[in-house]
Amino acid sequence: MNIQEEWNLKGKKYAEEINQMVEFGEKNGWENWKGKEPEDKREHLADKVISLLKKANLENTVEDFRLKFPPANTPIIKFIEKQSQSIQQLHFIDNQKIVFFRGTSYQENQAYLLDDDKVLELDSDIKAIGKSKIGNVFAIAVKDRISLFKNWNGNFIKEFILSYTADFAITELIPFNDGSKVLLVSSDGIYLISDADEKLIHPTNEDNEEDWEPGIAMENGTLSNDNKFIVAGDQSYDHTIMDSNGTKVGTIGPQSSYPHFCLFSKDDEQLITNSCHFYNGTTIGVDGKNLNGIEIEVYSDSDDYVVIDEDMRVYSGVATSDYYILGDAYGYIKAFDKKGNTIWRHYLGSTINGMAISDDEKTLWVGSYSGMLHKLHLGKGHRDDHTIGNGDNYEDFRLLIWKDEPQIWKW
Repeated sequence: MNIQEEWNLKGKKYAEEINQMVEFGEKNGWENWKGKEPEDKREHLADKVISLLKKANLENTVEDFRLKFPPANTPIIKFIEKQSQSIQQLHFIDNQKIVFFRGTSYQENQAYLLDDDKVLELDSDIKAIGKSKIGNVFAIAVKDRISLFKNWNGNFIKEFILSYTADFAITELIPFNDGSKVLLVSSDGIYLISDADEKLIHPTNEDNEEDWEPGIAMENGTLSNDNKFIVAGDQSYDHTIMDSNGTKVGTIGPQSSYPHFCLFSKDDEQLITNSCHFYNGTTIGVDGKNLNGIEIEVYSDSDDYVVIDEDMRVYSGVATSDYYILGDAYGYIKAFDKKGNTIWRHYLGSTINGMAISDDEKTLWVGSYSGMLHKLHLGKGHRDDHTIGNGDNYEDFRLLIWKDEPQIWKW
């Protein structure tokens, strides 16, 4: 058996076994699964396959290589463990174009523009990029300032000169739709940046403790699409609901251990919040019309929320017109409706850390801690019989953006 035959036979078998196991677990309960954990027995092929992949890139024969060797994470885990880096802060521009970062905010990072499959390195001084929920306002943070533009490379709107927050490592930037303010999320606290000031809105020293500092972990925040509400949370503080000026109007306590993620539905009719415990978590949905004055207690049953999911530690997500797409610690992206029904799942192989979706909701880009950026066409159907998942999603390509490599490899 040659390497191509072995890669394909074993890859197909592994995907089939994983899909069967997951389907059984979801239908019958994981406690009733008595079978063995499927094994991907292709690790010994990794060196040769990666070598052939790089050769195909250099010779511009990637499409032929992809046909012969459908991609997989498990066999190349030794490369991922050594050379991976986070792919995050993904934002859709137009057509088949996005911006993204490789590397975390607290490490050396670099911004890129991806136009279809062509990658352009952006100015190395850029330390964060954000996009408004509506209206295509882009925020670009460089050194001690945040500049706002209408559309990518569009008209300049305004600039905020930073003082207190100038040296912060920025986890996420979200400009307001009208360009009047910017939500700045960092491990040094979550701030509302405006012409008036750099206002700390989460956490706050409500008990007036001496020597209190706003340092946080698992920091996360979002804006409603109409920008009427701000939501912020972290490992040590509940998700706080605020008005557009950062004034607290409600609280959502975690139903797992630690607040980890939040997102509004595309029509703002629902807010979902996720809390995690190790690699698992719980996501709940709250009626968007009931946010003023809402108080959901920690670990409590309540008619004020619906359970969306009870498995995922959510790191990233997007909202479409019909459902949410959430990415978890195990490398799955899953689609859920507002009632908590699972629409589909698709496995990519490493902790999901960023997503962007096209305006027509047909193309999804997904970044992970594996150092890979995946481009998927939703609803197009499976590209090969190695696909793990039950969604009709077609992977156009994945980019291997690895440390200590001379270039970005396309697979």
